[in-house]
Amino acid sequence: MRIIAGTKRAMKLLSPKTKVSRPITDRVKESLFSVLCKYDLPKGKVVADLFCGVGSLGLEALSRGAEFVCFVEQDPKVAAILEKNIEKAGFVRQSKVIRANAFKVGVSAGEKRYDLIFVDPPYVSTKDVGIDSPLGKLLNAVSEWLTADGIVVVRTERRTELLKRYGLLEIIERRQWGTMAVTILRKRTDA
Repeated sequence: MRIIAGTKRAMKLLSPKTKVSRPITDRVKESLFSVLCKYDLPKGKVVADLFCGVGSLGLEALSRGAEFVCFVEQDPKVAAILEKNIEKAGFVRQSKVIRANAFKVGVSAGEKRYDLIFVDPPYVSTKDVGIDSPLGKLLNAVSEWLTADGIVVVRTERRTELLKRYGLLEIIERRQWGTMAVTILRKRTDA
């Protein structure tokens, strides 16, 4: 796993020796960030990376010019590796790491408004996508911490289809690559 573009292009990321993580491939990450470019993201923006693992998406955003990233990761061993990756990349001042369950804290502990929020929970947590599911409640909560034109990117298994709306958020785009899907949501214009 590595950073694929920007100021830290080709930097290899440290990762845990476990089969629990679901690293995103370079090809998919490049495709995702190409989609984000059409929304003028992430350069100069404030980003949150929930269920961030070793920080692949958030560090990619910083490398591509994001102003700040709040990383949320529950596993202490993975969070320790994340902090090493942030230090290795030289992004300590532009980062905050919160060691907590993102389903419980969301981005509220970050005390900022976000232009881009990555939500990348374990796939088992995305099987139930109902409004009262942990994912549904999280999406409803993060909308409160989103800037007026900010977006939320949710990564799931390909066969998982999110609801069209979660509180103030509505789907504006969905992409599929291999066995995964990315759903992009934005605050409703009538909200």
